[in-house]
Amino acid sequence: MNGRAAVLTAVAVLMIGAAGCGSSDKDASSAPATTGAGGASTLDLPKLDGQKLQVAGVWTGAEQKNFLKVLARFDELTGASTTFVPTGDNVSTFVGSKIQGGSPPDVALLPQPGVLQQFAKEGWLKPLQPAVAKELDQNYSKAWRDLSTYESKQYGVFFKVTNKSLFWYNTAIWEQAGLTTTPTTWEQLLKDGQTLSDSGTPPFSIGGAEGWLVTDWFENIYLSQAGPAMYDKLTKHQIKWTDPSVTKALTTLGQIFGRPDLIAGGTRGALQTDFPTSVGQVFSDPPKAALVYEGEFIATNITQETTAKVGTDAKVFPFPSVDGGKAPVVSSGDVAVALKDGEGAQALMRFLVSPEAAEIAVQQGGFLSPNKAVAFSNYRDDTVRGIAKNLIKAGDNIRFDMSDQAPAAFGGTKGQGEWKDLQDFLAKPSDVAGAQKQLEADAAKAFAKAG
Repeated sequence: MNGRAAVLTAVAVLMIGAAGCGSSDKDASSAPATTGAGGASTLDLPKLDGQKLQVAGVWTGAEQKNFLKVLARFDELTGASTTFVPTGDNVSTFVGSKIQGGSPPDVALLPQPGVLQQFAKEGWLKPLQPAVAKELDQNYSKAWRDLSTYESKQYGVFFKVTNKSLFWYNTAIWEQAGLTTTPTTWEQLLKDGQTLSDSGTPPFSIGGAEGWLVTDWFENIYLSQAGPAMYDKLTKHQIKWTDPSVTKALTTLGQIFGRPDLIAGGTRGALQTDFPTSVGQVFSDPPKAALVYEGEFIATNITQETTAKVGTDAKVFPFPSVDGGKAPVVSSGDVAVALKDGEGAQALMRFLVSPEAAEIAVQQGGFLSPNKAVAFSNYRDDTVRGIAKNLIKAGDNIRFDMSDQAPAAFGGTKGQGEWKDLQDFLAKPSDVAGAQKQLEADAAKAFAKAG
């Protein structure tokens, strides 16, 4: 599991208060919230009295505790007895060893679509039954269905995801600079950044010590600027990293990376700043920057590590559109797959694809669902409700994190490949051609080795 996934599984998102890109309850899906534990259910699940099922996944702490409530409801409806087994960071190794030993879990939650592809190629996964696939078609956009397909067969259900196209800002600094709106275009973001700098606070806090975070900056710009089709091609290395579209995206990124005066601590400071510190710099007292980019999980850092209140002191706006493209929505998440034949595994997959299962998880907090049948009213406050709405509205334009889909040697290893190459670009953003040459060399090597 890469560093980004480690961040996601290490925290439970605590979003409290009202908010920047939030929406009111009247914006929620018109679907009613599903009855919770102990109430009636519209699901037609089989009776599984006496059957023991096992689910494996990376989740620990609050994430695991909240998911156990989902499993408890499944057991209540079916009579099954379901247990959750933590896999540790390396899901592939854990599940592979279980399969080789003849005792795979019934269902596993995988943190990357590439792992699903790998397992399906090995013949380890069981395709979704028609009834499960039918509900998946109804409740999920094509983008999510495609990510859980291998050789035209549907294998997975994305259960929990993240919205990694967000900027979080210090409202006091924003107001002191005289800013009354948030930017919707890259040009306006740069203009507002200059205004913040002129008022005495560097606009951007960048956790450049984390290679995964720097790749996320690039991915959002590239998705908006080049569009989803080109994003897919670059993700699969069907075009080279020396392509003009990459030149354009890196040049755009350099408009911020190449301005040390706009970055807290300058270039050197950014390269020495880890992810939690990048958040703390914006919401500390006194703040060292005005805004920080990353997903909804930033709310946890704000709540646990600063005195700022999400929704009042800290607000959020979507990553702006670039060069007239659509505002990007880049995501990552966990996909459920069945590893055993039999009624129990498929019944659990049927439950996980339903809005009822997702709504139980959503109501616990710290959870975003890609299931478009989930009522937005289930989200606990306007901040997370707005983020969820932004995710669902993206529809088929949403894209999964690019580096998470690449071979690990290129897209998921500290100190090498895309992570290091883009950190080197942060250090020297004037050398766009050099960055592209190195990215292409590393990508070609990793994709060739992965076959």
